[in-house]
Amino acid sequence: MAKKKLSPQELPVEDKLKLLYQLQTVLSEIDRIRTLRGELPLEVEDLEDEVEGLKTRIERTNASIETLRATVNEMKNNIVLATGKIETYKTQLDNVRNNREYDTLNKEIEYQTLEVELFNKRIREAQTAEQAKRELLESSQATLDERMQDLEVTKNELDEIVAETKADEEKLREKAKNLELSIEPRLLASFKRIRKNSRNGLGIVYVQRDSCGGCFAQIPPQRQLDVRMRKKIIVCEYCGRILIDPELAGVKIEKSADDTKRRSRRPARKTVADEQDNDIEA
Repeated sequence: MAKKKLSPQELPVEDKLKLLYQLQTVLSEIDRIRTLRGELPLEVEDLEDEVEGLKTRIERTNASIETLRATVNEMKNNIVLATGKIETYKTQLDNVRNNREYDTLNKEIEYQTLEVELFNKRIREAQTAEQAKRELLESSQATLDERMQDLEVTKNELDEIVAETKADEEKLREKAKNLELSIEPRLLASFKRIRKNSRNGLGIVYVQRDSCGGCFAQIPPQRQLDVRMRKKIIVCEYCGRILIDPELAGVKIEKSADDTKRRSRRPARKTVADEQDNDIEA
């Protein structure tokens, strides 16, 4: 009779820890691939935003230049009209019949003359503004050309890295997905939360040299014993990471030189025979 497959909730703690550690290993490899890409995706995004901003600025600058040109043309037309009126009024001066008409025409000539001066002033202001806009346009276009080249280079670099790692990353993601299906949902959620809050992305770590493999804080002997017993999920009291026995994680921990020295310094227990020999020698 075939053995019934246990649900993620029914699995022994030992198996749950094994699955979590396997998942952590896969996710760490995905993180390594992302690190390989470095800041390139963000650089591409920033450059794309800058390019769009420069294009918008150029469009607005061109629109402003067109508006200033239209203003200059309008002022020139106004000058033509005002000049025509001045010539008409001057001609009419030769045919005035009284001082009142003469004064009225002179006032109109003065007014139109002031208008021409005002129109000329607006033309000069518009032309100065247009020149400034043209300089801005030239500067913006040069910057845009430069950023477009930077964007192309950065995109090509990113595409090369993605092409090299895409297949591996897809396989790893599929493996991680399958592992997640085998893990108890509540435990998986806790693991993801711990991993998200961890600087190095580690949600489960093995005990090494009596310390947490994540924050390196000392772990009390009783807690280490609980980890080795594999009867319940144990977390680090300091960083909150899940702890796993190195042997269960498949990691071989080498004994430190300090441990060896401590053992070598420990005095040997004297036997009765030794004491007798010492007495004899004395």
